[in-house]
Amino acid sequence: MKYNLLVFDLDGTLLETLEDLAEAVNYALDCSSLPLHSLDEYRKMVGHGVRNLVRSALPEEMRDESNVDLHLARFKKYYTEHIDAHTKPYPGISALLEALTRQGSAIAVASNKFQEGTEALISEFFPEIPFVSVMGNREGSPLKPDPQIIHSAMAAAGLSASARVAMIGDSATDIATGHNAGVETVAVSWGFRPRESLEQAGPDAIADNVDGLAALLLG
Repeated sequence: MKYNLLVFDLDGTLLETLEDLAEAVNYALDCSSLPLHSLDEYRKMVGHGVRNLVRSALPEEMRDESNVDLHLARFKKYYTEHIDAHTKPYPGISALLEALTRQGSAIAVASNKFQEGTEALISEFFPEIPFVSVMGNREGSPLKPDPQIIHSAMAAAGLSASARVAMIGDSATDIATGHNAGVETVAVSWGFRPRESLEQAGPDAIADNVDGLAALLLG
């Protein structure tokens, strides 16, 4: 076994979710006849929790908390009802998770997506994977890059600080989370951020495809 625990980001790492996120935010904006955004624009906004996503999508003069609350509520309702319209696992991801499980590595999810959405997507797309923890944005818990989410996954897996753990994600935020937790980090370049930004974040390794990730993680 190469790793005791592998902690995966969700959006842009395990699942291609951008189109559904974009459609849901645009729906919330359109309800107020506000300007909409393109997929490429949303690619730069995601990754910091849905509240921050909605705030970023609003015109700057409308980013007060009451407007964010209103449009976030619209977003969540629409997104929950259409969460899997376009979302799908990246090719080869399901097989990789199954192989990692067979080799004995514990697997967890650490996402800044709201908890209910994180759980719904994991249940739908990876029902056979025995995740030790599936953690999204929960009230009272800090967002990544705070290391608490990795420490919680380690506790759920019954691991001590000496265990070999890696954080895998598609953004500098994921890499910073791993660094802050004192664990190894692997960036994946197929997600929502350009490779250059991943290189600047200083991961231990970068995988450009799922086969490359498998070579890094499988013993």
